[in-house]
Amino acid sequence: MAKSFVKPSLPGPEDIHKAVLSNGITVLVRSNFNSPSISMGGYLPAGAIFENDEKLGLADFVASSLMRGTRTHSFDAIYNALESVGASLGFDSGVHNTSFGGRSLVEDLPLVLSLLSESLQTPIFPKDEIERLRAQFLTGLAMRAQDTSEMADMAFDQMLFDGHPYSRPSDGYPETVQSITRKDLQEFHRLHFGPRGMVIAIVGAIYPKKAVEAVEKFLGGWQVPAQKEAPLLPPHKPVRKPMKRHHSIAGKSQTDIIIGSVGPSRRDPEYLSASLGNSVLGQFGMMGRIGDVVREKSGLAYYAYSALDSGTGPGRWDVAAGVNPANVKKAIDLIEKELRRFVKRGVTKEELADSQDNYIGRLPLSLESNSGIVSALLNIHRFDLGLDYYQRYASMVRAVTRDDVLETARKYIDPDRLVISTAGP
Repeated sequence: MAKSFVKPSLPGPEDIHKAVLSNGITVLVRSNFNSPSISMGGYLPAGAIFENDEKLGLADFVASSLMRGTRTHSFDAIYNALESVGASLGFDSGVHNTSFGGRSLVEDLPLVLSLLSESLQTPIFPKDEIERLRAQFLTGLAMRAQDTSEMADMAFDQMLFDGHPYSRPSDGYPETVQSITRKDLQEFHRLHFGPRGMVIAIVGAIYPKKAVEAVEKFLGGWQVPAQKEAPLLPPHKPVRKPMKRHHSIAGKSQTDIIIGSVGPSRRDPEYLSASLGNSVLGQFGMMGRIGDVVREKSGLAYYAYSALDSGTGPGRWDVAAGVNPANVKKAIDLIEKELRRFVKRGVTKEELADSQDNYIGRLPLSLESNSGIVSALLNIHRFDLGLDYYQRYASMVRAVTRDDVLETARKYIDPDRLVISTAGP
């Protein structure tokens, strides 16, 4: 007899436990006893938004330095401790936050939390490790300068978000990374790392009470009265006219193109209709309409797709393609034509239904792993989506109409005011 399949329930208010510690840290927990492991992730408001133009890359530098040595453990000791039990821990940074993530067996959670706590509270920024990291960053930036896709991307953000914090590369420039001193790292850490606004999610073979107690034990005593509030995002200046820029990189056999406009933030009510529309435009199947027209039918591109990138502030909605330098104009004309069709007619009934089925079918798959649920819990919290968001998700997706998609496309994409960035020979 075939085994009956029990559909796992989507995370919701009945099984997401939320606690706020006395120092302001929010803890989110969901138990899952199907395996003996734990995934953990979180963030705190210590991102590139705090940097000035002379020190771009500072938040990234600090995040990468946290595990390079603390008051009680060297870099090697931290990594050996993790490796000896097969656990992991790492940090990353973005515009708004420094984020962290880790995995371990449930019995090793105290070890991971103690190393997380040390790295956050008492990093010592050892001189030799700092210089080693700096050399890595400079190598990365030298590679970026030769990467047509990355340079097109950077020029696109500079035009689209002119004068806004989102216009700056969070990994900085060679001259800004060169200018960052050990004192800058210590000072950034002193002012911006603290418990206020920090969120940590733990998912796996542990009861909520136990998980909260463990976080309390290692991070509950952390106090930073001087921790700075994040600055408010300035308003984004709308793009008034078409903009175009080419970044020349000698000796390349490919030109990368990015064309697009500002998109909704993650909290905007039209986010879902933009996302479903984008799926039809350049994601679903063989990269949607864009992929079909630019790559499959005309053979003009090595790749072609559209993307909607939405977060705290204004998002970006763009089409990216990699083409032979001789085909740049043809490819741009085709993409513009598709965008005009998109804002004129929107999507068909069938396209929208396919895209909705795909979104609803994908959701349980993204929540199969502990780490997938950690990301989901952090998203819910960060964008105030509500603990029942994933339980409401299917009906919200189904509720989006063709008119919603068309209205949203027209709100954000103006084919006469596109930002076009290219990088190549």
